[in-house]
Amino acid sequence: MLVYVIIAVVVTLLVSVPVTAVIATNRHKKTVESQIGNAEAKAREIIDEALKTSESKKREALLEVKEESIRTKNELDKEIKERRAEAQRYERRVQQKEENIDKKADALEKREAGLTAKEELLAKQKEEISKLNEQRVQELERISGLTSEQAKDFLLKIVEDEVKHETAVMVKELETRAKEEADKKAKEYVVSAIQRCAADHVSETTISVVSLPSDEMKGRIIGREGRNIRTLETMTGVDLIIDDTPEAVILSGFDPIRREVARIALEKLIVDGRIHPARIEEMVEKAQKEVEVMIKEEGEAATLEVGVHGIHPELVRLLGKMKFRTSYGQNALKHSIEVAQLSGLLAAEMGLDVRMAKRAGLLHDIGKAVDHEMEGSHIQLGSELCRKYKESNIVINAVESHHGDVEATSLIACIVQAADTISAARPGARRETLETYTTRLKQLEDITNNFKGVDKSFAIQAGREIRVMVVPEQISDADMVLLARDISKQIEAELEYPGQIKVNVIRESRVIDYAK
Repeated sequence: MLVYVIIAVVVTLLVSVPVTAVIATNRHKKTVESQIGNAEAKAREIIDEALKTSESKKREALLEVKEESIRTKNELDKEIKERRAEAQRYERRVQQKEENIDKKADALEKREAGLTAKEELLAKQKEEISKLNEQRVQELERISGLTSEQAKDFLLKIVEDEVKHETAVMVKELETRAKEEADKKAKEYVVSAIQRCAADHVSETTISVVSLPSDEMKGRIIGREGRNIRTLETMTGVDLIIDDTPEAVILSGFDPIRREVARIALEKLIVDGRIHPARIEEMVEKAQKEVEVMIKEEGEAATLEVGVHGIHPELVRLLGKMKFRTSYGQNALKHSIEVAQLSGLLAAEMGLDVRMAKRAGLLHDIGKAVDHEMEGSHIQLGSELCRKYKESNIVINAVESHHGDVEATSLIACIVQAADTISAARPGARRETLETYTTRLKQLEDITNNFKGVDKSFAIQAGREIRVMVVPEQISDADMVLLARDISKQIEAELEYPGQIKVNVIRESRVIDYAK
């Protein structure tokens, strides 16, 4: 029974499944067909809407195109109107210009006609003037008795004389002005050089003092029967003064080199303690060698200080030797260095060769290193030394001409002259005895007091100026010029002095009255 039931169920299933599938298929087919119909309907609706939309867009586009074409047409019409108006304005302006040109052409034609008439009139007047000029020349020749060429030469001669006179006056004014400017510039250069060059001035003496450790050393220096002191004096050529001065020995001599050798030798002997003739000779020889080395070093130091190079070694040695040479109490080497510095400063102010000026200034007194050993002045000896050691012609001429013995051939030589005078004229540079100084002041006042009309005279500024007070009733303003000149000439003739002396003549007249 169960089997039948199962079979029945199976059969039922077998039958129902295909039937169910057919029924489902039919239903699905109907559903799809209905969906397709709906889709086609929607598609037709979308197409219709698209067509409607496209039609509306088309109409809108056509409207926009029409509006744009209308706007463009209006703008073109407006631009055409403006250009027509501008063309009309240009046309009117051209017409006006043509009218103006026509008017100017008419005026020019009239003016040309007038000028032609004036030219004809001027030509006639020129002919008349030429005839009148010929008549005037003939009349002048008849009256003056000169031909036109002679009169022309006469006038030219007068004009030439006037031009020469005016030229001479102008040249004199220019020369005066140039001299004033030159004096002013020279003073500025000299003052600037003096202010920028500072030098020490030490008064040289003829003695040297050697300190002793004790007075007992004096007897050892003298030696038995004075043999030590005699040997030392003979070897050095210096006098030894041994007196009551405590713990000191004085060396006296006019030759500074010998005095320096004696000082060094004596100091070495005192330190060594062994003082006898043989030892003295040995120490003197050592001292001489030391002094020679010192001389060389001083010469080299001088060239380095000035900045001059390439000088012959022998000239350098002679420069160092000038450290022990004096002139009126002024150290010769210090003086030469100062002259070199001043020459360089002046040359720089004037735009000249500074090194050459310094070289000439440093060597200008080189002859003083040998003038006490050889015959001749220091100028001659200096120029010979410079020629011997191949110095330039400018330096040689500066050496020869720095005291005016030979004419200066270059501006550098003139600069060396000025620098030498400046260095020697510095206050305190050169020593003068009090007696010589007071004598010169008295002579100055005596010379001026001897002139007629002089009331009083006063020598001032260390004898560099003399002030002369004159009697106003006897000496007029014009006489003052002649009096000052006469006093200057007499001072130049009767006195010897460094630098220059200013003569200052003063005239004063007073009128006094009383109100009552």
